[in-house]
Amino acid sequence: MKRNIFIDFAYFTLLCATFGAVLVLGAVVAPIVFHTDKILYSVLLDNYNAGIIMGEIFRRFSYWIYFLAFFVTVYELAMYKRGQRDVIIFTSAVTIVFSALMFSAVYSPKILSMQLLGVEATQSDTFRNIHLASELDFKILAAALLVLFIRRLMLLRLQ
Repeated sequence: MKRNIFIDFAYFTLLCATFGAVLVLGAVVAPIVFHTDKILYSVLLDNYNAGIIMGEIFRRFSYWIYFLAFFVTVYELAMYKRGQRDVIIFTSAVTIVFSALMFSAVYSPKILSMQLLGVEATQSDTFRNIHLASELDFKILAAALLVLFIRRLMLLRLQ
């Protein structure tokens, strides 16, 4: 069976682009949005309004994450059917799909709905716990993306 290199290339590009986006959103965008006092002089954002901006960024990023979960599922099922079975790949792919769906379908909507309730709701312990869980989920997603990319690259090299 002939292997389509363009699909492999698209898959690797998707994994790398998503890993880069997760890093940039978590390590660059969030600190800038939540610390506008270090950049802006005339207009300052409080944490609530900065959270509204980050929430919108993550809401839009969720569409990309849904596509990632779908593409990883389809690609890995096709590779599984071809006989490319590996425990590391299976574990990291399942982790990516579940953490992507948790972030996009659970954490982001809950955070956005609590933000709509106002400042008081975003200062509750429930909000803090959901936010902390979403941060942890985002880090797990990044680690799983990196593991899957490296392992797939190693297997590609062996062929």
